[in-house]
Amino acid sequence: MQKIGIGDTIPTMTFETTNKSITSFADLKGKNFVLFFYPKDNTPGCTLESKDFRDLNLEFSKINTPIIGVSRDSIGSHEKFCSKFSLPFPLISDKDEKVCQAFGVIIEKNMFARLVLGIDRSTFLIDKKGIVKQVWRKVKVKGHAQEVLEAAKNL
Repeated sequence: MQKIGIGDTIPTMTFETTNKSITSFADLKGKNFVLFFYPKDNTPGCTLESKDFRDLNLEFSKINTPIIGVSRDSIGSHEKFCSKFSLPFPLISDKDEKVCQAFGVIIEKNMFARLVLGIDRSTFLIDKKGIVKQVWRKVKVKGHAQEVLEAAKNL
């Protein structure tokens, strides 16, 4: 499967989010935005990453750059996760993996000596025209949200 990269146009697709006013990438046309993929709600790394984006949300808002998270968790799980950690941005529930597959973030992982398919922690910075401007794959959480903010300021 080909992975979306810098310079590619994001696919047209619809999805379910915790914010009912955002149901497709078309709803974000005319805005730069951050799309971050994470493996699972309420796990240590994913919680830390989400809280880091939360803590910088005001800075992203000042440059009119919404943040959207994506995992395979259900809307119910996402709503509890958002509530528990006061996450101010929407989360896409990608139970059927269509968004993950489109962005090429499903990889084989070794979990407890078993190979499983899971989400490779990845972030995409997308411009007002729906063009990918920057991609981070195999993200290390510490300092990542700040790095994305700095890149977003340069769009």
